Amino acid sequence: MFYLTLPCQVVVSGEMIEYYDISGCYIMRPWTMSIWEIMQAFFDAEIKKMKIKNCYFPLFVSPGVLQKEKDHVEGFAPEVAWVTKSGESDLEVPIAIRPTSETVMYPYYSKWIRGHRDLPLKLNQWCNVVRWEFSNPTPFIRSREFLWQEGHTAFATKMEADQEVLEILELYRRIYEEFLAIPVVKGKKSELEKFAGGLYTTSVEAFIPHTGRGIQGATSHCLGQNFAKMFEINFENEKGEKAMVWQNSWAYSTRTIGVMVMVHGDDKGLVMPPKVAASQIVVIPVPYKDADTKGIFDACAATVETLTESGFRAEADFRDNYSPGWKYSHWEMKGVPLRIEIGPKDLANNQVRAVRRDNSAKIDIPTANLVEQVKYMLDNIQQNLLEAAKQKRDACIQVVKTWDEFIEALSQKKLILAPWCDEEEVEKDVKTRTKGEMGAAKTLCSPFDQPELPEDTLCFASGRPAKKWTYWGRSY
Repeated sequence: MFYLTLPCQVVVSGEMIEYYDISGCYIMRPWTMSIWEIMQAFFDAEIKKMKIKNCYFPLFVSPGVLQKEKDHVEGFAPEVAWVTKSGESDLEVPIAIRPTSETVMYPYYSKWIRGHRDLPLKLNQWCNVVRWEFSNPTPFIRSREFLWQEGHTAFATKMEADQEVLEILELYRRIYEEFLAIPVVKGKKSELEKFAGGLYTTSVEAFIPHTGRGIQGATSHCLGQNFAKMFEINFENEKGEKAMVWQNSWAYSTRTIGVMVMVHGDDKGLVMPPKVAASQIVVIPVPYKDADTKGIFDACAATVETLTESGFRAEADFRDNYSPGWKYSHWEMKGVPLRIEIGPKDLANNQVRAVRRDNSAKIDIPTANLVEQVKYMLDNIQQNLLEAAKQKRDACIQVVKTWDEFIEALSQKKLILAPWCDEEEVEKDVKTRTKGEMGAAKTLCSPFDQPELPEDTLCFASGRPAKKWTYWGRSY
């Protein structure tokens, strides 16, 4: 099966990406960019309702600013790319390319924020970042350059910051579940796994059943006052007293698309949820010998026009150098949710044949009912993909209470839910004891939706009193 790792050949054959001549960098073709634009349109509109405004900061970071926040920089240091030459001349001072923009933006927050009336300051930018990965680069999942949005906000109080963290996290859940049809768990990261330099990190976590690995879907961080202290982002509050702001940062990236590919793909290729598919419907003429070819082609064109006018993303494949069978395989590989075929019989009966990508079901639809039936089918496909993905994910969840049960579940590539004492040294010990060719196990998140934890429950790894339930597993 192609999906045991990210199906690199399929995302190329499916015209999502093309390999570039610099390792770890990929060309995102229109089939991919359309997905990104649909998610972007949703998210951008939602954050604007929250009075968050878009801006753009430069790609380059001076080393002095980058080094200002030690803990934060250490988390990214191995991945920072540097510009050291201009033409044939060495730069007097090397310039970093942003791996994220806290250190780029916050010196200016310090400049712009003076009093409580300047707060909250809520900015977002849609941009690219560079992280020079040395592990195996993989399209979407681990690439050296990727697209994302990054929000950076500053508040007068921690309560306001805490509230926004969860509001943004809910938008990320909606992107995954409502658009990409991928079930996720909302939760909090451990101290070991949180954003470097932040106060706490929340995330939506997905799981890839075929590989038995978790994957961080998106993160919403409360930065506390750490960056405010480093960059002197102070303000005069309503009492005339000097105070430090509370800050958040949050982001999701084109990694979302890679998660979608791995969760829904099958042996035929990609499977696109209708809400994000560049083309929701492809119409294919099937002219047999001596058939009314012009009539069939006209019916295909009219079908596309009707669907497009009704708000669907539809196109026809009129290429005469490929057979209908080849076209079926081609569009299945690209993951188009619904294929409509029109042949002589369909033309004579004023109908079309619709074939679903998710389950291959076929149905003949009278032309008069086309729009209503297509809407119903696309909605049903979207829901079916989410339900199928949730069933597969849930079948992989294993509740364990002892170390032996944990090791057994890990060997079976499960998403493990275990009682934990919430101690950093214990998590480090679990990583050490599970290190191997497949990679070490680690915490994924402690879900906000916590199962009941009886008072006498012990940590699976240390035997100490457990404080919470936490998801564990190997991850990307």
